Amino acid sequence: MPKGFYALIAAQFASGLADNVLMILGVFFLQEQGYPVWWAPLLKFSFNLAYVLLASVVGPIADAVPKGALMAAMNALKLTSVLLLLLGVHPLLAFALTGLAAAVYAPAKYGMVTESVGASWLVKANAWLEVSVVMSVLLGIALGGWLIGVRHDFQIKGIFPGGNVDLTVQTQALGAFGVVMVIYGVSILLNSCIGPMALHKVHSRLTRSALTWHSFWTCNLKLWRDPLGGVSLYVTTLFWGTGAVLQFAVLLWAQSEMGLTLQEGAYLQALVAVGVVLGAFLSARVFKIFNARRVLPWGFLLAFLMPAMALTKILWVAVPMLILAGVIGGVLLVPMNALLQHRGAKILSSGRSIAVQGFNENLSVLLMLGAYSAMLALGLSLLAMMVALGLLLLGGLLLLFLRMQRGRR
Repeated sequence: MPKGFYALIAAQFASGLADNVLMILGVFFLQEQGYPVWWAPLLKFSFNLAYVLLASVVGPIADAVPKGALMAAMNALKLTSVLLLLLGVHPLLAFALTGLAAAVYAPAKYGMVTESVGASWLVKANAWLEVSVVMSVLLGIALGGWLIGVRHDFQIKGIFPGGNVDLTVQTQALGAFGVVMVIYGVSILLNSCIGPMALHKVHSRLTRSALTWHSFWTCNLKLWRDPLGGVSLYVTTLFWGTGAVLQFAVLLWAQSEMGLTLQEGAYLQALVAVGVVLGAFLSARVFKIFNARRVLPWGFLLAFLMPAMALTKILWVAVPMLILAGVIGGVLLVPMNALLQHRGAKILSSGRSIAVQGFNENLSVLLMLGAYSAMLALGLSLLAMMVALGLLLLGGLLLLFLRMQRGRR
C-alpha cells in the first residue's frame, strides 16, 4: 500500500467512530427529550439528505481541492454541529449539518483510495477501508451504548449571535457528546497528517458548468449504462437502503421482541458489524474485480433471513442470525464497491463517480427510511415491515438477474 494509506484508514476510522457514537446518542437524545419513536429514523434521514441534494457539487469539489485538507475541514464542521446541538439547535438540523460534512468527505476519501491504488490492489484496499468503516460502526455502537449508561444531569443555555434567540437544552449525555467532539478532533489531526499519496492524481478546475445538475446527471447516466458499473451501482444502491432500515429495525426488535434496553440493543446491532468485518475479510481473500458479480446469490439468503429474524425471540438464536446478516453484507459490498470505483474512475473521475454512487445509495436510504418511518407511524408490526423489506430485496435481485440474462443474449 502507498505511503499515507494507513493514515487515511486511521482518519476514516476516527471520523466514522464519532459518526456512529453520535447516531446512538442522537436516538437517546430524542427519547430523553420526549420525541415519538418514529422520529429516530429521521435522524438518519436528515444525515443522508445532503448526499442527494449536494450530489452535483461534492464530486467536483473533491477533484479540485486537496483531499486531506478537505477531509480535515469537514470533520471540523461535524464537531461544530455537535456543539450546535448542545446549544439547542433542532436535532434534525444538527444531524443535517453533520451529513453535509459527511457528503463532502466521502468522495474525497474514496477518491484518494482510487487514485493511489492500482486496479489489482483495489479490492484489498477496499477491504481495508470497509473493515475500518465497519470497525468504526462496531466500536461506535458499543461505545455509544456504554456512554448512554454514563449519565449526568446537565443544562446549558445558549444565545445565538444577535441575542434574539434564547435556547435551553437539558440532557444527561453531556460527557458523551464531549467524547464525540474529542474523537472528531483526533480525526482532524489524522487528516492533517496524510501526505501526497496519489499515483494518478485527479485535479480539475472548479467551474460553474461542472457544478450543474445537468453535468451531474450526464455522469449519473454514463455510470448506470456501463455494463459493469451499472450492475455494481444497482447492487450497492439496493443494499444501502436495506441496511439503513435494518440498522433501526434491530434496535426496535431488541426492545419490542427481546425485551432489551436501548443500550443492550446497540450491542446487538454491533453484532451485524462483526459479521461485516468477517464478510469483508472473506471477500478480500476470494474475490477479485473480474469475478465480483459471483457474490450476487448471497443477497437471496439475506432476503429470506430478515423475516426470520423478526420471528426470533431467543437471544442465542438471534446472535448468529445477526452475524450472518453482517457477513452477507460484507461479502456483497466489498467487491461491488471495488468494481464500481474502478469503472467509475475510468468512465468519469474518482470524485465524480463517488458522488454518483453516494447520490444513488443515499437516495435509496432516504426513500427506505421514509417508508419505514411511515410504517412505524401507522403502527405496522415489525414482522410486516421485515417481510416487506425482504420482498423488496428479493424482487430487486430477481430484476437484476433478468437484466443480466438479457444482456448476455
